[in-house]
Amino acid sequence: MLIAKLAFRNLIGGGIRTWLNAFVLSLAFVMIIWFQGLIQGMNEYAMQATVDYEAGGGQFWHKDYDPYDPLTFEDSHAPLSPALIELVSQDKATPILVTSGALFPEGRVQPAILRGIDPGQQILKLPSQYLHPQGEDLIPALIGSQMAKQTKLRVGDEVTIRWRDVHGTFDAQDVRIAQIMNVSAPSVDQGQIWLPLESLRQMLQVPGEASYVVLGRDVQNPPAGENIWVYRGLDFLLKEITELVRMKSSSSNILYGLLLFMGLLAIFDTQVLAIWRRRKEIGTLMALGMQRVKVISLFTFEGAMHGLLALAIGAIYGIPILALTFSRGLPLPAMQADFGIALPQSLYPTYGLRLVVGTTLLVLIAVTIVSFLPASKIARLRPTDALRGKTS
Repeated sequence: MLIAKLAFRNLIGGGIRTWLNAFVLSLAFVMIIWFQGLIQGMNEYAMQATVDYEAGGGQFWHKDYDPYDPLTFEDSHAPLSPALIELVSQDKATPILVTSGALFPEGRVQPAILRGIDPGQQILKLPSQYLHPQGEDLIPALIGSQMAKQTKLRVGDEVTIRWRDVHGTFDAQDVRIAQIMNVSAPSVDQGQIWLPLESLRQMLQVPGEASYVVLGRDVQNPPAGENIWVYRGLDFLLKEITELVRMKSSSSNILYGLLLFMGLLAIFDTQVLAIWRRRKEIGTLMALGMQRVKVISLFTFEGAMHGLLALAIGAIYGIPILALTFSRGLPLPAMQADFGIALPQSLYPTYGLRLVVGTTLLVLIAVTIVSFLPASKIARLRPTDALRGKTS
C-alpha cells in the first residue's frame, strides 16, 4: 500500500511530462482497437456477403472448372450426379452454368462471362426472379451496378451477346436488361451477365448440364465427391478473403508498433531521468531499511501507472470515437470494386471482448516491462553511492 501511494504521488508530481507520456500511449491503445475493429468488421462483412451472393453453404465444382481461367469454361460442364439432382429437386442446391462470351453495347465489344442460374432459386441472394420469362422473344438478363457502369447499360436496354456452343460454333442473340443488381460482391458483378439457366443451356446445347452447384446453408452433410464433381467447402471458398484480411492485419502491425514504440520510449526515458534525478531519494530509502526489491517495485509500479493513466485518457476520447464509428460506419467511397473483396458503402467495425482485453493487457504488460528495465539497475546500487549522487 505504501508503494502504491508513493508511486501515485510521484506520478502526479511529474506534471505535464506525465500527461504527455500517457496521451501518446493512449493514442496507440485507441488506434489498435479502432483499426483492428475495422479489419474484423471488413472480414465479417466480406465473408457474409460472399456466402450470401456466391458461396452459399459450399459448392460442387466440375473437375476442370477454374473460376480464374476462362479458357476452362467451355469444357468444364457436365450432367449432374444423382445425389446433386436430388438436392436440386429438394431446393437445397442450385446449378450454375458458366461460359465465356462477349456483349456489344453501343457497337463496342465487351468481354463477359455468361452465367446461367435458375430464376426460382432461393439459395443465393441474387435477384434471379427478374430472369423469369415475360412473354417476350428477348431473353432477360441481369447485370451488376459496376458492369452497368462499364457498359453504360440501363434497365430495359437491349444488347447483343455472343458465345460459342459445345460444338465450337459461334452464335449471337439480343437480350434485354431486366434488372441491375446492387450487390457488394465484385465476383458476381464485374464482367458478369446472368441469364436464365435453361436459356443458356439451349444456347450452348448442353441440356441438364452445369459448371458448378451451390449448396444451401442448411445442407449439413454434403454428398461425397466423385470423379466429375469435386466438393469445395467454405474453408476453401473463403480462403482468399481470409488471406487478404490476414495480410492487411499484418501490415497494420507496423503502424501499431510505431505508435506503441513512441509511447514506450517516452516512458523509458522518463524512468531513466527519474532514477538519475532521484538517486539521493533512492539512497535515503535504502539507508532507512527499504529493501531493494521494494525500491525496484516502486519505480516499476510508478511506470506501470502510466499505462493505467493512458487507459483512462484513451477511454475519455476513444469511447466516443469508437461508438460513433460503430453507429455510423466509415464511408468507403468508390473503392469497393477495386479492393477485390466484398465491401459495403459504409464499413462498420466489430469490437470484440477479446480485442479490447487483449489490447489492454498488451499495453499494460509492455509498459511494466519498459518500466522495470531501468529500475533493475537499482539492484546493483549501494546506498552510500546513491546518497553521494552516484548511480553506478
